[in-house]
Amino acid sequence: MNKKIIIILVAVVMIFAVVCGVYWFVKKNYQNYPTPTLILTDDTNSTPEGVEAIVNANNQFAFDLYSEYKSEKGNIFFSPYSISTALAMTYEGARGKTAEEMQAVLHIPEDAKIRRPNFAKIHNQINKANEKYELFTANALWAQENYQFLDEYFQTIEKYYGGKVTNLDFVEEREREKSRLIINNWTEKQTNNKIKDIIPKGVFDNLTRLVLTNAIYFKGVWDVQFDKKDTKKENFKTISGQTVKIPMMKLTDSGEEFNYADINGVKILELSYEGEDLSMLLVLPEENNLKNLENSISVEKLSEWRSRMIKQEVDIYLPRFKFETKYFMGETLKKIGMPTAFSPMNADFSGMTGKSDLYIGKVIHQAFVEVNEEGTEAAAATAVVMESWGLSVTPVFRADHPFIFIIQQKETGNILFMGRVSNPNE
Repeated sequence: MNKKIIIILVAVVMIFAVVCGVYWFVKKNYQNYPTPTLILTDDTNSTPEGVEAIVNANNQFAFDLYSEYKSEKGNIFFSPYSISTALAMTYEGARGKTAEEMQAVLHIPEDAKIRRPNFAKIHNQINKANEKYELFTANALWAQENYQFLDEYFQTIEKYYGGKVTNLDFVEEREREKSRLIINNWTEKQTNNKIKDIIPKGVFDNLTRLVLTNAIYFKGVWDVQFDKKDTKKENFKTISGQTVKIPMMKLTDSGEEFNYADINGVKILELSYEGEDLSMLLVLPEENNLKNLENSISVEKLSEWRSRMIKQEVDIYLPRFKFETKYFMGETLKKIGMPTAFSPMNADFSGMTGKSDLYIGKVIHQAFVEVNEEGTEAAAATAVVMESWGLSVTPVFRADHPFIFIIQQKETGNILFMGRVSNPNE
C-alpha cells in the first residue's frame, strides 16, 4: 500500500477517535441535566390579584436592591425577577425566623396558596410563545447525591417553579469541578450563551449540598427601530463628570408616537418592542440630578409616572451600549434584612431536609445587556448555594495517587513505621 495512503488512513482513524472521545465525554457528563425545553407549572389557583401581589413584591425588591447598589461606581444591571425567583424557591424550604426574614425582604405573600400558583402563573406568562420576541425563564435544582432531602420540597419546586432536580457530586474533589461545569453549561444554554461561568472556581466545597438556579433570557426588536446610518459619535457626561465619546442612536421626525411624560424635570419615555407585550421604560433626570432621582424613585412613583404618560411624537437620542455585571449578594441580602439565612448555626431550612443542617453559603447573580439600533438582548442568572455545617454526607477517601502512611501505637501516637507509596507496582 502506498505510504501516503497509509498516513492518510492513520490520520482519519486518529481524528475519528478524538471525535468519539469528545462525544463520549459530553454524553457522560452532560446527558442528565435539564435541557432548555420550557416547563409549564401549575397555576390552577392563580388570580389577577395574586399575580399583582407577586409583581408588587418583585418590584419593591427591585428598588430595595437598587438602593443598595446605587452608591457603587459604574453601571448597574440586574434581574430582580431572577433573584427573587431563586430566593423564593429557597424560601419554600425555610422555617421560623429564617422564613420570616426572607419573606420580609422579598415582600412575597406568606400564604403558600397565594404565593405558589401566582409565581407559577408568571413563569408560564414569561414562557408563553411569541413570534415577535424571545423571552423565557427556567429553574433547576442541583442536589448532592445520596444526601437526604424531603421529597415534598422537591415536588413543590417542580410543580410551582418548574425546577427539576439533578443529582451531582460536590463532595469528592475530582467530581466537584465536573458539577460546576455542568451547572455553568446549563446556565449558558438557558441564556443563549450570554451568561458564562456564573459559578467561579472555588465556590463549591465538600460542604455544598444544594444549588438553586434561575435563568432568564430576552431578545426583542424595537417596534420602531433606529437607523444605523443615523448613529454618530457624540459626547456623554459620565456620573463622575468626565465627558466621553459614545455611539448615540437617533430617532427624529419619525412620525411615530411614544408614551412620554415630563414631570418635575424628570423625562420618562417608553419604547415598545414588537409584539407590544414588552417595553423599555427610560427615566432621565435633569443633568447633575441623578442622586435626587435615585433617592426618590419608588414603586409608587413609577406607578404615578406610568399613569401620566401620553402618546406623542418625541425626538429620541439614546446611547448604544453593551455591558455585563456580576454580584455576590450575600452581604447585601444580610444588610437589607435576612442575616439568619446565612448563619450556619441559626438558619432553619428544615423544609428542605427535615433538619436544620443547611444555610445559604452564597448568592451569585450575573447579568448581560445590549441595546442597539435593532432592539435589546438581555440575560441573567442567579445561583443560591446551600451549604451544610454538619458532616452527614459520607466523605470519600480515594488513594489513587501518591500518599504517606504511618504505623503507630494507637494510644500514644508513637510512630513505629513511616513511608510513602509512590507506585504500588514497584
